[in-house]
Amino acid sequence: MEKLESTSELQSRLSSLSVSSFSGIASKNCDSNLLDRLQSTDLSQAVIYPDNQTEMDDNSNAKGLEQSTEDQEKRCEPGAGDSQGHSTSEKTSLPGDRKALPPLQPASTWTATALKELKAKLRQEKDSVVTIYRGDIMTVNVPTVPEAKRVCWEFATDGYDIGFGVYFDWSPVTSRAITVHISESSDDEDEDDELEGGGPVVPGDVEKGSKAVANSNLGEILPVYRQDSHLAVQGGSHEFPGEGTYLLKFDNSYSLWRNKTLYYRVYYSA
Repeated sequence: MEKLESTSELQSRLSSLSVSSFSGIASKNCDSNLLDRLQSTDLSQAVIYPDNQTEMDDNSNAKGLEQSTEDQEKRCEPGAGDSQGHSTSEKTSLPGDRKALPPLQPASTWTATALKELKAKLRQEKDSVVTIYRGDIMTVNVPTVPEAKRVCWEFATDGYDIGFGVYFDWSPVTSRAITVHISESSDDEDEDDELEGGGPVVPGDVEKGSKAVANSNLGEILPVYRQDSHLAVQGGSHEFPGEGTYLLKFDNSYSLWRNKTLYYRVYYSA
């Protein structure tokens, strides 16, 4: 009975209150009285949040997901989590790195006193006698062929010596024709500079040996030295190290005034 009287007294007091009596508060009718809403509250039912609360929760979840993604990306970066900074990626070669070329055996060289006989014989052969002008370099390109195993050369000059050297280009052979290229010493250095990719080229000194090889595919067999080809026949040979092209250089770049008459022949040997 006491509980019922207390409830009736509470209802009468609530009904007598007027919200409009409080300044700054607007009145709004409720669907049911406050007591019924308090008595009908069921905690087992799902709680419905306001729309702005849902948006706040979504933003919080999005921020948490973004932070988790960033943490995962950091863990996937090379060296992440490794106190020594090691990376699991394989080491790659730099563009400027040169690949190692196979070793080249030295050439076999000789001299002969039959100077007049060789000159007389080569005068009868086509393109075997040439004039190399002062400051010029003549390069004879001789590709390897399957039918032979060695390349051979013989040469002589009139009156004065000439520089001579042999190189081997490991690039694949595209033509089996023997070709001759004549250039000025400055043109030859510019060509080597382009092959190197803009690096410095040391000028050659035929008194001390050939200049630095610029082409990364080029191996040196015989450095360019001045040969006494006006006193004796200069000859030599070299066994094929593999597929490629021989470069026989006749160098008159050191001469400022004299042109050189060259008698030469290049042939293959089994």
